[in-house]
Amino acid sequence: MRIVCFVLLLTLVMLSLAIAQTPLDPTMEARLKKVFPEAASFSTKQTMPLPHYVAYTGSGASRTVAGYIFWTTEIEPLERGYDGPMKMLVGLDVKGILTGVLVVEHHEPYGSFSVEPPQFARQFQGKNIRDKFKVGEDVDAVSRASITINSAAKVIRNGSRRVANALIAPPAPAK
Repeated sequence: MRIVCFVLLLTLVMLSLAIAQTPLDPTMEARLKKVFPEAASFSTKQTMPLPHYVAYTGSGASRTVAGYIFWTTEIEPLERGYDGPMKMLVGLDVKGILTGVLVVEHHEPYGSFSVEPPQFARQFQGKNIRDKFKVGEDVDAVSRASITINSAAKVIRNGSRRVANALIAPPAPAK
């Protein structure tokens, strides 16, 4: 039994390392560019401390980290809409400001007027992770889609805060 567990663990580690080294395909790179339009380039998928992509500005020696992009389903896998998880890419700059949201997949029966329209994702651009993300206050409400919209706002808020907590250094205290 110990050998089986060890082999499974070793397989998982090797698989995660192989995934992390896979170059970006053009479709994924285009998606990353949609949620982080200011970036000049992107890393391959990183696995530690959380799954994410790094967005860079500049090139060569002047390349700097501009922020991070993550899949909501990887950071908050248990959050569900009305009919299951909503797979979204979220961009976050190094100051804790959302650069973009892209809804890639959902199974919501009312998605065509709640999470699918571009204005749904656009409302999160420029939002600070310290905002409330409260539907009806700083997130637009959609009638008949309250479960979906609440879940989407919650997964974007919680995922962004987790990524910021893991990857962004807190600001230096004022002197």
